[in-house]
Order: sequence, then C-alpha cells, then structure tokens
Amino acid sequence: MREIVIDTETTGLDPNDGHRIVEIACVELMHHVPTGRKLHRYLNPGREMPADALAVHGITAEFLANQPAFEAIADELAAFIAGDRLVIHNAEFDIAFLNAELARLGRPALACAFVDTLAVARRRFPGAPASLDALCRRFAIDLSVREKHGADIDCGLLAKVYIELLGGRQPGLDFAAAGAAGMALALPQDRPPRPVRPHAPSIEELAAHQAMLATIKAPLWLAA
Repeated sequence: MREIVIDTETTGLDPNDGHRIVEIACVELMHHVPTGRKLHRYLNPGREMPADALAVHGITAEFLANQPAFEAIADELAAFIAGDRLVIHNAEFDIAFLNAELARLGRPALACAFVDTLAVARRRFPGAPASLDALCRRFAIDLSVREKHGADIDCGLLAKVYIELLGGRQPGLDFAAAGAAGMALALPQDRPPRPVRPHAPSIEELAAHQAMLATIKAPLWLAA
C-alpha cells in the first residue's frame, strides 16, 4: 500500500485571503514505512511574506524570489502523488491551500483519499495536546532538528508519528523498503533450519528403540 505524507508552509492561514504556499514536501510510504523517495520544493508566492508567517518558518521573501511558482511544479507534484492516499497533520489546512493553488491554474481539486493524523490523535488521546511537537514528545521522537516549522522536516517527523499512531513498529523487526514493488521483511537473527528426518527409521534407530522397550517392565500395551 502506497501513501504520501505531505506538508506545506504558507504566507498565512487562509487561502481565501490571498495567502499562498511557499514550501511543499512529500514523503513516500510503502506499507506505512518511508521508502526514501521524496519531493521537496520551495515556491515563489508572488507576494510579500508577513512577519507572523516569517516567525513560524523563517522563509524570507528574498529567498523565495528565485524559486519557481506553483505552476512550474504542479505536474511533478501530481505525478508524485499519483492519486494515492495522503497522510496529513491538520488536513483541512493543507488541502485548502493545495486546492486553492490548483484552482488558480484551472485544475480540479484533489480527489484522493487522506488520513488526518490530527483527528486520529485526538480520538486516541482525547483532551491531550495533539500538535506535531506534542505527539513527537509523546512517542519520544527526536525534535532537535525542528528549530522552526519546515515542510521537509515536518514530513519526516510526521511519518514517524504516523507509525506510532498505527500502533508502532513491532520490536525486533526491521522493515526495509524494496521500492514500488513492495516491502522486504527481515528478521534480525535468522533461525537455523530444523533438521529434516527421513520418514522411515534407520536400522540403528530400530535397534535402539527395541533395546529401550526391553527395559520397560509390564508395559501397558501388553496388559490384557
């Protein structure tokens, strides 16, 4: 089963107010485990960067001035997603921005299924904080790489959180990605094969068996 963890950074909170995506990242999962394939792009929003958004992700308008517009990466993004299920933290936010960007290009809205890990976390831990930071702390996932919000870093963290929300990796198993064809499952220590015995006992085994029977006094199978 292929899924895509996806995250965006933006110039604000509402695309209806003219805010745009400035960073997008996708991480490919096969059977819930990252394969190593990902897509990461910074985008020129064609507008200024508000101070409150800059404080969240630290992406400046000067840096974005030399980045492509969303239109330039739309086909690449669609090919990477390929209609597979999305894994998103606070899906309503990211999907609204993605659909707004697609609508500007006259493209249809996203039609693929999705998992909202925020909703999943709230159902599993009612009343507890459910931000990405809070879930990383709950599952003892290292947050040292996350000085500010960033789509690429957040996708990596969310992939780990997603596994934990599904129940966590089974101890002692090491999952190794085998590409789009599927997953290879490797045990950390191979058990030695059990010896295969012939169907008929050898002459030596028959003699040993008869000698053992001779030592039994008053066997039950001879009782009348």
